[in-house]
Amino acid sequence: MRLDKLLSNMGYGSRKEMKKWLKAGNVTVDGTPVKDGKHQIDPEKQTVAVGGEEVHYREFIYLMMNKPQNVISSTEDGLHETVINLIDPQYHIFDPFPVGRLDKDTEGFLLLTNDGGLAHELLSPKKHVAKTYFARIDGKVTEDDIKAFQHGVTLDDGYETKPGELVILNSGDISEVELTITEGKFHQVKRMFQAVGKEVVFLKRLSMGSLELDEALEPGEYRELTEKELSKLKERSL
Repeated sequence: MRLDKLLSNMGYGSRKEMKKWLKAGNVTVDGTPVKDGKHQIDPEKQTVAVGGEEVHYREFIYLMMNKPQNVISSTEDGLHETVINLIDPQYHIFDPFPVGRLDKDTEGFLLLTNDGGLAHELLSPKKHVAKTYFARIDGKVTEDDIKAFQHGVTLDDGYETKPGELVILNSGDISEVELTITEGKFHQVKRMFQAVGKEVVFLKRLSMGSLELDEALEPGEYRELTEKELSKLKERSL
């Protein structure tokens, strides 16, 4: 990797700004000043410092967010606040993006990363990555609904879903359930309940793959994945 690219990627300024640092001899590699931004380095094996401060290189970031309602799962939107607006600017240099989408009025687990390979694996239909949701339903959810979801239901556009695992937590005028599915069609959970004549009035994603939402995170809060969480996620998704 080029030295100036590394420094730019880590937020030390544009390549033009890096030239000034380099020319002044303020950038060192393994303790030796380097003035050529094209100088090739291995950030995993060599130590780079700017003004005596060591540059801690990392290629990817992984953030778990408890997405709040009324926020868009997108990197930018001209009208609404996005999940990227909620994270500290120190992470913006990595150009993170949400892995999959949650509806504007849906809250809960959302993974933000710049690791395109991992995102592809998690979202690939071939991987059948499970996603579990908590939902409140306007209407009494019954054993018949459990059986219907086990076989897959037909959505309003004729698409037949893959089997889903529906668990009734509380059944009444407003029922509470958990639903686990392995695909992610547009508004899928809402449309699955519509297919059995019911309406979702609240929806929260609890997990994705091996990752479970940290309940200590309030809506809008986030944290980096632990090494253990990231290791489990990669083992099961790749």
